[in-house]
Amino acid sequence: MSDASFGVETQLTSGPGGRILTNFGVWSPNGKWIVYDTRSDPMGAVFDGKTIEMVQTETGEVRTLYTAGNGAHCGVATFSPAQERVVFILGPEHPAPDWEYSPAHRQGVLVDAAAPGIARNLEARDLTLPLTPGALRGGTHVHVFAPEGDWVSFTYNDALLTQFSEETDTNDTDQRNIGVSVPLGPVRIGKDHPRNHNGDYFSVLMTRTTARPRPGSDDIRQALEEGWVGAQGYRHEEGTRQHRAIAFQGEVTGGDRKRLWEVFVVDLPEDVTLPSPDGPLEGTPTKRPVPPLGTKQRRLTRTEHRKYPGIQGPRHWLRSCPDGSHIAFLMRDDAGLAQLWTVSPLGGAPRQVTTDLWSVSSAFTWSPDGQRIAYAADHSIFTVEAASGISQRLTPCSPDADTPSPLACVFSPDGSKIAFLRRGQICVVSLSSNESP
Repeated sequence: MSDASFGVETQLTSGPGGRILTNFGVWSPNGKWIVYDTRSDPMGAVFDGKTIEMVQTETGEVRTLYTAGNGAHCGVATFSPAQERVVFILGPEHPAPDWEYSPAHRQGVLVDAAAPGIARNLEARDLTLPLTPGALRGGTHVHVFAPEGDWVSFTYNDALLTQFSEETDTNDTDQRNIGVSVPLGPVRIGKDHPRNHNGDYFSVLMTRTTARPRPGSDDIRQALEEGWVGAQGYRHEEGTRQHRAIAFQGEVTGGDRKRLWEVFVVDLPEDVTLPSPDGPLEGTPTKRPVPPLGTKQRRLTRTEHRKYPGIQGPRHWLRSCPDGSHIAFLMRDDAGLAQLWTVSPLGGAPRQVTTDLWSVSSAFTWSPDGQRIAYAADHSIFTVEAASGISQRLTPCSPDADTPSPLACVFSPDGSKIAFLRRGQICVVSLSSNESP
């Protein structure tokens, strides 16, 4: 570990309750604002926030971007990297016993910073026959813009399939999947169900799951905690570029029938409107939506025979370096400590990055130049050089009550600062003790 001096830390927010950072994309494109949601308690354990806010990183000015009404809650906000636009979760307005907040009953909405309070639906929802291509039938979560600022990824749960408790020959069950929303124009839905709504983007699922993965196979039961691969995708071995791809955690069943999580990638087609021969984009009342033609899902890691197999550690989302050559994730070393590892989107043996004497304790992000990864560990904020594995402690080791939150550790667009949480407040630390945040 480097003995370099600590960075300069500043607390940007104050007051009762909690402010919650998403694990990625919290900085505005110009690096002057950080977006977050509010919760009733500092740890943010309950999704009960009413506002999406942003704080100015130089002055501490706070602006409210959106206030939920009619019994709804909102949260998990991220900025577009190209526009002053924010996407976040909105729970159901006028919740009822048959449609309360749940993974299958939420949606993504968009708000422009220049027009606060005006929310537009990201995806459409259609719960009645005939189902509509480009619309979903459930709820979305953790919306993240692609590096180019156009497409949006999300995790998805299906409301139509929640009625089925186990998979049969005639129906699917609801497993978490990953999808994308693409700005191809609005998707219009009939009003024959009170929870149907229009959306600005065309939305489809991109992963394939099954309730009964075959032991020892690449079948997955769930797909989640995803991240875009590369600023412009990644290069295949023959030199061609895959423009868009998403890395994610897939739940497999090992040969010993134990469940574990492995790294997967899905290559996305340029045209998401073309159905595959396997079924309709919109699905059926008893079958989940089918990924579009040209979607390719692959497993990257096979760790069943390690001492501590599978992805482990705190909840985290897979993150790729900007050139798309390395996908970072957490896995335990032989001493049982959660360390950062990387794997190529082409597959191959994972490479251990950190060799700390303590576990990584948070989600993480890459620096914009792809040289470093920011994370929390040992009650501090760290960075590690991805090539050398040399880590640097940026904040002093703090008492338990002040330890950085595991939720987020997010590099600024210029790579000079890292946003994180202490005690439910937004904090920023610079990478140099000579520069002010």
